Amino acid sequence: MERIKSFTIDHDVLVPGFYISRQDQDVITYDLRTRKPNAGDYMSNADMHSVEHMFATYIRNSEIADHVVYFGPMGCQTGFYLLVREEAPAKVFEITKKVLKQIIAHEGPVFGASAVECGHYENLDLAIAQEECKTYLAVLEAQTNTEFIYPTK
Repeated sequence: MERIKSFTIDHDVLVPGFYISRQDQDVITYDLRTRKPNAGDYMSNADMHSVEHMFATYIRNSEIADHVVYFGPMGCQTGFYLLVREEAPAKVFEITKKVLKQIIAHEGPVFGASAVECGHYENLDLAIAQEECKTYLAVLEAQTNTEFIYPTK
C-alpha cells in the first residue's frame, strides 16, 4: 500500500513552523506545526478545539475566505492543517499571521461556544487559544524558510 505524504516526512527533524505539506491540483495543504513532534509537549483537546474555533472563523472571514477549504487539528496534537486553493503560499503565510493576531486581540466569547453550535462547547477557552496563538505567532515571525519546505536535517 502506498504511504501517505505526511508519513514520509522525518518527524525527528521537524520543528514548529509553517510548511507546505502537499499540493493537489489547485489546493495546497499547509502544515501549521506548533510543536516539535514526539517531544512530549502536545496540545490538549481544549488547546486544539479552542484554536480551531477561533482560527477557522477568522480565516473564513479573511480576504482569502472564498479559497479556504478546511482548517483543523492534527490527530498527533502537534499542529493544524490548513487547505487553501488558488492562493500564493506567501499570501497564505501573511494571512495566517494576521489571523493569529486577531485571535490574540479577540475580546468576547469563543466563536461557536454554545450547545446549538458545537458538540463539546464546554471545552472551549479563549485564554488557551490566545496563549497558543501567541507562541505560534512568535515562531512564524522568526521563520526564515520562505519556501515553506520541510527541514531534512
